[in-house]
Amino acid sequence: MSEPGNLFEYTKVSDDCIKCGKCIPVCTIHQVHPDETTSPRGFIDLLGAHERGELELDRTAKDIFESCFLCTNCVDVCPNSLPTDMVIEEVRKEIADTYGIAWFKRLFFFLLRHRKIMDIASKLGYVFKSCAVKSDEKRGGLVPRFDLPIIKKDRLLPSMASRSVLNSYKERLDHGGEGRVAIFIGCLANYNYTGIGHSLVTILRELRIDVFFAKEQKCCAAPAYFTGDFNTVEVLSKRNIEYFESFIDEVDAIIVPEATCSAMIKHDWAVFFRNRGEEEWAARAEKLNEKIFMATEWLANRTRLPELLKERGASSDLLVTYHDPCHARKVQGIYKEPRALIGQNYELKEMSDPNRCCGFGGVTMQTEKFHLAEAAGKPKAAMISETGADVVASECSACRMQLSNALYQADAKAVFKNPIELIAEALERGKG
Repeated sequence: MSEPGNLFEYTKVSDDCIKCGKCIPVCTIHQVHPDETTSPRGFIDLLGAHERGELELDRTAKDIFESCFLCTNCVDVCPNSLPTDMVIEEVRKEIADTYGIAWFKRLFFFLLRHRKIMDIASKLGYVFKSCAVKSDEKRGGLVPRFDLPIIKKDRLLPSMASRSVLNSYKERLDHGGEGRVAIFIGCLANYNYTGIGHSLVTILRELRIDVFFAKEQKCCAAPAYFTGDFNTVEVLSKRNIEYFESFIDEVDAIIVPEATCSAMIKHDWAVFFRNRGEEEWAARAEKLNEKIFMATEWLANRTRLPELLKERGASSDLLVTYHDPCHARKVQGIYKEPRALIGQNYELKEMSDPNRCCGFGGVTMQTEKFHLAEAAGKPKAAMISETGADVVASECSACRMQLSNALYQADAKAVFKNPIELIAEALERGKG
């Protein structure tokens, strides 16, 4: 992913593009909408024109710049490592300032900023969910009974839990004192895919590692960042940094079972502050990174879990394929660790392109531009089905939401699980 840079360098980035075209074949939006305008070199060429005053930021330009999935595939292959993702994130701030943010996004970001209200809203949603949705037991999701605002009735939505993960445990869990970690759970894992958090606690208990549930944690701000709501990004990231600093010396690590949250915390916070000229906050964010890890990264490299899985983990007949989240492999270089852990007790079969973006793309892509997300998800679902896998695993609940729906639409047999859930299940089977 791109490194921090100056906020107003659209023309420089555009001039540095050598128009080699290496970004075109790997671009997620270009794969489903093959138009030079909505391609990485098209995006940055238009941004250069915008900075020079040659392109008005009208609704056509708005539509173009909101069509990028921010998958960073282009940055990954660019010979000049042009920060296409960063400049698009910056122009979305201009778009938000010019056209405002849709009411449902503003409501969503308000809830992310106020966890207690979000807790109440989540609980009410769980109580009354049967009025609007029906459960899909196979995939652990919900299907609307009728068209909802922004959401059509034939779409699989994330499940709802009666109680969030953060509200399910006391702040400190004593497991034997062979270490202590804090957990940053992530919003989807906290409220929807709660099995991830419960499974992580199971693994840490078996490792005799104490847990500090960081109860005052806020959303990592990724949804707001990718939408252009920079005020929300500033509020959430600063509150999290101050909170993390209050306990960072008391733990061995802060572990995050979510690729998008981890990438936002470890990479994008510093980029955001540096682009705002707030070097002190960027430095504070980077200082915390010494102890922040994706969950499988830390478990594979810093604990005895690999040995424990060999000793006590029971094998399974399930065939598993692994999908690489963009924010794990490309942004953080993490792809070996989850495979190494899963492969101890499950048969792994790689799909033809595990690195291809699933097409989640953020809040705008999942609402106003869902037709693009849906188109990007179909080939990925086909790849998963071609492996014959019973389970597709990935350490990202955004990918889970997107791929679960794609598999549901394709009536595919595979179901989605976080590798943390598979690892915990292997340890539990071993007890029997």
